[in-house]
Amino acid sequence: MHNFLDFEKPIAELEGKIEELRHLTGDDEVNITDEVARLQDKLTKLLQGTYGKLTAWQKTQVARHPDRPHFIDYVEHLFDDFTPLAGDRLFGEDEAIIGGLARLQGRSVMVIGHEKGRDTESRVKHNFGMAKPEGYRKSIRLMRMAERFGIPVVTLVDTAGAFPGADAEARGQSEAIARSIETCLDIKVPLISVIIGEGGSGGAIALAVANTVLMLENSIYSVISPEGCASILWRSGDEAKTPAEALRLTAQDLQQLGVIDDIITEPLGGAQRAPVDTCKRVGDAIIKALQGMDNIEGGVLKARRRDKFLDMGRHGLN
Repeated sequence: MHNFLDFEKPIAELEGKIEELRHLTGDDEVNITDEVARLQDKLTKLLQGTYGKLTAWQKTQVARHPDRPHFIDYVEHLFDDFTPLAGDRLFGEDEAIIGGLARLQGRSVMVIGHEKGRDTESRVKHNFGMAKPEGYRKSIRLMRMAERFGIPVVTLVDTAGAFPGADAEARGQSEAIARSIETCLDIKVPLISVIIGEGGSGGAIALAVANTVLMLENSIYSVISPEGCASILWRSGDEAKTPAEALRLTAQDLQQLGVIDDIITEPLGGAQRAPVDTCKRVGDAIIKALQGMDNIEGGVLKARRRDKFLDMGRHGLN
């Protein structure tokens, strides 16, 4: 069963009719088959029309869809021989960020990413994908390990932001994020980042200062959430639709601005309708990006990465 968003009600109704017809039995099976085919064609056109003109707020909802593939889904369907590596060697383990060695289409990589969790129990376990300082310090440790062994780093970003709790602040949240950004800029191996859902504020940037930054078609990436912006400007998160448009947080806006490098097209109806296909598309995009850096020396990779982000400040966005 699909979880349907508010704007998908016509889609939900049509899919309900199709399912009802498929469960009908009788002498007139030919007519039922024809009717299902007709409704299926209508559904395809409805999905194309709906998802072809999503607003920024609707894309925000899709990016947060509960059925959208998470980090652990990519590990299952995309990476082989995944070996998790835990702990920051300073404080403890943070389940909001998972990382480890793996193989992607035969290539060794260090893969690191946010995990939000899918049900109540797993969401609490992973702290809804909001990392504490030990999560970012673990990421630093894994990126340095990858550099030491000459292994490319792949990061999958999906977080509303870093955890804002008092305990995280007491352990140096902002310093840990800054050090993670610094490490991203400093390592001499290829670094590919993919925004697979929600890229929120410094919690996302800490893993996304990469040679190549990719975004799934219906993902979002912003300095603040629409609700957070609305609560500051209007003292109410109910006005989130307005800042969602103004923040230019969609993949299409960010590619136009020059913040990201490319967009990965999602299956019809969003990544949540075909998670395995989505994982394959992400994998192909990562491999393509890595192949473009195969013969580039580490120092050059580092310099290009640093210049890429410094130029955004020097010359402004497109």
